[in-house]
Amino acid sequence: MKIGIIGAGAIATYLFDELNGKRNEKITVMSVFVRNDEKYEYLEGKYDLKLFTEIEKFLESGIDVVVEAANVEAVRNLLPTVLKQKETVLISIGALAEEDFLNEIKTIADTFNRKLYVPSGAIGGLDLIQNTSAVGILNEATLITRKPANTLVDKPIDESTVIFDGKARDAIKKYPRNMNVSIALALAGIGFDQTKVTFIADPTISKNIHSLEVVGEFGKATFTITNEPLPTNPNTSYLAAVSIIGMLKKMIKPMQIG
Repeated sequence: MKIGIIGAGAIATYLFDELNGKRNEKITVMSVFVRNDEKYEYLEGKYDLKLFTEIEKFLESGIDVVVEAANVEAVRNLLPTVLKQKETVLISIGALAEEDFLNEIKTIADTFNRKLYVPSGAIGGLDLIQNTSAVGILNEATLITRKPANTLVDKPIDESTVIFDGKARDAIKKYPRNMNVSIALALAGIGFDQTKVTFIADPTISKNIHSLEVVGEFGKATFTITNEPLPTNPNTSYLAAVSIIGMLKKMIKPMQIG
């Protein structure tokens, strides 16, 4: 499977290393779309790939799947065009919190018979949440996220403080840069208005901690994930990067689990 990546930041570099650097024969990054090809021209020799600054030429470069590894702005500007032509793996899912844009993307995927893949990112358990939601037996979904206080509040605090408690939709509007987990949970489960979110600024921790609880006719399930950062970038979740590799490998496997 030949991959095209939009972006060349920390997550994209992780993919270059894992797929091309380790010579993965079944999945290879072939093309990369960037704004400034001079800035990233060293990637061509290091990873045996080709850079593009024009989206149409990028899409016509022989790739099978596009991985977006840029930002929400890039998703808004490029995804409608990309999804009409290629299966797409989406990382910056913050764009999908906008209902009109989400509906537009769903329509494009349906019209052009394309699939949009959303990796699990910094959390787990989305298979159970999707399964129970699919048959209507998921009644409650709650996310409690703890983050180092300095990443959420401007002034120093001495003890953990709840800075938000409410619907996922409102949390996303108030903290758009910190809500990928909330968005993934809402999309997999019972929606933005039914999913409850609590955000806690904690001065005693140095890593993000996500606790999920879902309740329904099936019973009750809880998950707690403490995220280590990507070794090359402290602002990026290691699990988020790993989940993309897992998604790509799952796409080519003859047996699907979960």
